[in-house]
Amino acid sequence: MTTTLETDACAPTTTHAIGTEAAATVAEALKSLSDPLRLRMLSAIATDPRGECCVCDLAALADVSQPTISHHLKVLKATGMLLSERRGTWVYYRIAPARRGAVTALLDAFAPAATLDTSEDDAAERAEALRTMDGRVTRLADELADELTGLNRDLVTAIVRESYAGLVRSAKLTQHMIPLTERFARQRLADLTRDRQAGVPQVLFVCVQNAGRSQLAAALVNQLADGKVIARSAGSTPAADVHPHVRSLITQIEGERQAESAFPKPLTDDAVRAADVVVTMGCGDVCPIIPGVRYEDWAVGDPALASPEGVAAIRDDIEGRVRGLIDTLLTD
Repeated sequence: MTTTLETDACAPTTTHAIGTEAAATVAEALKSLSDPLRLRMLSAIATDPRGECCVCDLAALADVSQPTISHHLKVLKATGMLLSERRGTWVYYRIAPARRGAVTALLDAFAPAATLDTSEDDAAERAEALRTMDGRVTRLADELADELTGLNRDLVTAIVRESYAGLVRSAKLTQHMIPLTERFARQRLADLTRDRQAGVPQVLFVCVQNAGRSQLAAALVNQLADGKVIARSAGSTPAADVHPHVRSLITQIEGERQAESAFPKPLTDDAVRAADVVVTMGCGDVCPIIPGVRYEDWAVGDPALASPEGVAAIRDDIEGRVRGLIDTLLTD
């Protein structure tokens, strides 16, 4: 019996793959991060307000000896991620400037994404919901255009559709998608028409996923400023939902209703343009530079990855910074 073999040859394109030398370098760096304690130390150094950590600071992360801590730090330093400086009897470590982007991407984007749970059922539900959503978005755009008669109808329609498109890339598709789109579109239209010379000061908090730090900071401003400062938040790559740890904190700060309505939002140029102050939290290079807008960068930990004690410490750190920011804005 003769078997006919397929004659169409596979022609894979391998020229776009990472180079051998680069792959070896990256693999070595990833190997150095395969230990959970090293990842925690890297996170502690990256988010320390001083921009560096002493060996004695990092010893509190685990019940291990100081020589063990020093060993792990030397492994990270050998890959080029850390720089060190001896001052007296102690050695201080900081993130190497050339590696800061890689460390930020690891801690702020990859790590939270790696801890998410996804299922085939969620994907099927999402696909089914998408098939019925377009007509509802069109109706929402018509309703808002009828209501906001002072704005160009085509502009309102475009903002509604752009808002839906921005949210649907990452948000969970539930029965709440249309209300979320309406809230986001209204916020964008308010940003688009805001006069920064009039009204109360407005602050925009931006992190990568808008699921943790930026949400928490905005909630604290809204609580502590008592309406004298408006706070909003956004993410350069929004997550599907606010992290449970942060939602619990928002419940304590603003109440259950506000916590339930919080959702990750994509960053827009209009939001930056409307703000008096933009505070970045690990994603400073993604924000457009708008003349007249003040920019700050806060190095704070990610509550999505922290222990309960760490979450409390991060909240206290952000609250202290928020109080200072509010005082500055109201004084100015």
